[in-house]
Amino acid sequence: MKTQPALLVTLLSHLLAATLVTRADAQPPAPVQWQPTWISPAQPLFADDAVLPMGMPMEFRDVTLRQVVRTALGGPQLRLVFGNEYGTTPLTLGAAGVRASGGGQAAAVRFQGRDGVVVPPGARVISDPVDLPTRAGDRLDVDLYLPNAAKSAARLASFHWDAQEHALLSLGNTVGHRDAKPKATYTARAFVSELWVASDHPATSVVAIGDSITDGNGSSMGLDQRWPDHLARRLAPQGVAVLNAGIAGNRLLRGGWGDAALARLDRDVLGQPGVRAVVVLLGTNDIGFPGSPFAPTEAPVTLAELTAAFRQLVEQAHAHSVRVMAGTVPPFKHALQGTPLEGHYSPAKEATRQALNEWIRHAGMFDGVVDFDRVLRDPADPARLDPALDAGDHLHPGDAGYRRMADAIDLRALLGAAASPEAQH
Repeated sequence: MKTQPALLVTLLSHLLAATLVTRADAQPPAPVQWQPTWISPAQPLFADDAVLPMGMPMEFRDVTLRQVVRTALGGPQLRLVFGNEYGTTPLTLGAAGVRASGGGQAAAVRFQGRDGVVVPPGARVISDPVDLPTRAGDRLDVDLYLPNAAKSAARLASFHWDAQEHALLSLGNTVGHRDAKPKATYTARAFVSELWVASDHPATSVVAIGDSITDGNGSSMGLDQRWPDHLARRLAPQGVAVLNAGIAGNRLLRGGWGDAALARLDRDVLGQPGVRAVVVLLGTNDIGFPGSPFAPTEAPVTLAELTAAFRQLVEQAHAHSVRVMAGTVPPFKHALQGTPLEGHYSPAKEATRQALNEWIRHAGMFDGVVDFDRVLRDPADPARLDPALDAGDHLHPGDAGYRRMADAIDLRALLGAAASPEAQH
């Protein structure tokens, strides 16, 4: 029979062992990871002599703006990012809300527990986490109340011209009011910069950077038919978000319609958490704008200038361990013909496009190439879009063309060995 001290030692040993097992088995909860699932790159306001209107008022006073965003991936919680990227004065946001588009209960969006927030000039703010579960492909209504702050209206300083969605403006604070009557409707976007969702693993993203063809001009309004939308549907099963960094009118070398792609590369591409690859579709406007109503006095761009810019883009992406897939420039013969904007196309510009595409195909510096030119061109006239894929202006594809573009992207070339074979089709 054990003595009392020996029994006490035995009990203490068993208790200590149980405690150690419990501590070993009890893992701390995994930290929440925040995955970007949608972005809307900001651009500065157009110059006074711009050939197209901005599509939004210059100021907002005691109104609510409702805008639609779409998730590439879902999660149990979300956060919204609001921006004043090109502002020179503070932007006051009075209140915000988010809900499933077309129905459901709105959830309040708060900032450090408060309903509103002031966004400093040039800055962004991130909301508190919102308990609103989402799935890949969900469409969400984001309401933003812009008050008459200190007797001054919220001024438009940065925006996104081609949303391919309708933004609804109603009078007063109608955040979360499903049946609010819109006073005006716009096709541009403002103030909402990004949407994040909670995840249990690190963020993984592909960014598409380009011009209006990446932004989806010519696709069906409000139906998410841009080529990055279709690519997002292909990659969602792998847990990879596709972020659309297209800006209509964007160029590699020069700003005007958004900062030049090289100038915004850090913010809109390399600065995204977990970015694994970038798909680049640029050059159409570098070639087409000079001598047209968009840039009537500019000299034509040279092939050497374009290839040097592409080399710089690849060098910067590779320095961040980001893969680069380049898209060839689609045909644009007779682009905008019969409109006040005619002048995008000429035989000389076509020669530059062909030369650039040959260089993209054979330069050997990209991690992958997707031949958008080949999949979109008219077999009977390779300098123009296939009429079955043309949105009607001979510059932008329609829904069928955008789907074909996304389907042409080889996911193994895009993601490297990380792409699963079953996700190819």
